[in-house]
Amino acid sequence: MIVMKFGGTSVADSTAISRTIEIIRKKLTERPIVVVSALSKVTDLLYKISDKARERDKSGAYELMAQLRTRHLTLAEELINTDSCNASEQDCASMLEDAKGRINTICDRLEHFVDAVCELGELSDRSKAVIIGNGEYLSSNVICLAMNARGIRTHLMDSRRMIITDNVFLKGEPRTKLTTEKVNAEVNAEYADCEAVITQGFVSETEDGEPTVLGRGGSDYTASLIGMAVGATRIEIWTDVDGVKTADPRKVEGTRSLERISFEEAAEMAHFGAKVLHPMTIEPAVRKNIPIYVLNSMNPDGKGTVILQNSKIDDGVKSVSSKENILVINIFSTKMINAAGFLMSVFEIFSRNNVSVDLISTSEANISVTVDASQDIDKVIEELSSFAEVYVDRDKAQVSVIGKNLDNVTGILEKTFAPLRDYKIYMISQGASYVNISFIVDRSAMDTVVSLLHKSLFR
Repeated sequence: MIVMKFGGTSVADSTAISRTIEIIRKKLTERPIVVVSALSKVTDLLYKISDKARERDKSGAYELMAQLRTRHLTLAEELINTDSCNASEQDCASMLEDAKGRINTICDRLEHFVDAVCELGELSDRSKAVIIGNGEYLSSNVICLAMNARGIRTHLMDSRRMIITDNVFLKGEPRTKLTTEKVNAEVNAEYADCEAVITQGFVSETEDGEPTVLGRGGSDYTASLIGMAVGATRIEIWTDVDGVKTADPRKVEGTRSLERISFEEAAEMAHFGAKVLHPMTIEPAVRKNIPIYVLNSMNPDGKGTVILQNSKIDDGVKSVSSKENILVINIFSTKMINAAGFLMSVFEIFSRNNVSVDLISTSEANISVTVDASQDIDKVIEELSSFAEVYVDRDKAQVSVIGKNLDNVTGILEKTFAPLRDYKIYMISQGASYVNISFIVDRSAMDTVVSLLHKSLFR
């Protein structure tokens, strides 16, 4: 059994979905579990609808919802017709009507819900999770019926009956044991009389049946959780690029595709800015040592990149990643000199205020940490200031050199920092595992720094 996840660009329109269906057809002997995202840009549209509902702008919300409905109805007509169906004209017409009925039911339900939110003028996290999860239900219903129309017997599964999380509505943390039980029960039941099963990425629910989502980009996470649960032979993440690159090809010229990387390297790349994988994708696959393949749906015969256990990967630099919109929090206090427990008291403040830290650098009387600028740090600063001097550097970016056993790479520090002699570096951090060297630069210099660094390391 394999898991195949198709992202928004792989299901962007009828042409992309037709290509995706043919990719799935070639894998039917491996009993695929298909996970799909919403159509490209649909989740963004649903976020806008939720904003309109919060603002009590009913007409604005209805205009956007009309776009949502029309796009999916048009898609169904393009995918399910006599030219593409492997069925009689009557059966084809019946499947198209079924698809349109499902689309209208989902959209009607969404409109009623948005009406209620507009009346209240209050958008809770729970309500937002309900609204933004509709894209995956629309896409999965249409694609499931299109697969059946084209001769692939496919059953639709509801991800919210499988992926069980805590009650953090907009970034649910999966309950792994319960999720594993639910996934196996659903897959075994639905695979009884079909060639493939399909479900939604991103969406989930609590044990009490309250709707949650896994956070932006969470469809990868869904695929990995399902793969772990069923003990899949591999997990395939289908995107619009030929695997994992040595840098972001949209920002850097001359990038290369990586044939294989380790789970550890992939996790670092995802966490430190690579856009190919959701940062949490790796962890469930690591538990079962399941290979993850990153493939291009627009070039299905390409090799892509395979993510494997560390022992199968060569030493060396694999990529340069970047992450913009970073804050550097500098904490100075002479009280930390030779004082036990000082660091614990500092990081308890971050934990208590739900602020996650990326990089850490310490000296005898100073701690510097980086956090994503989207987080609210006001309470953290207030509490730290009660016993230390605190100042914040804003508009920064993080650049990371990622690889395996970087300490074995001759001249790695010279190759990293010599090309950057004209740029100010605010902080440097290297972990004991030698998987990455990270540093902070001005946000305005990030793209240039990444390009110079990539040229130094890979050409």
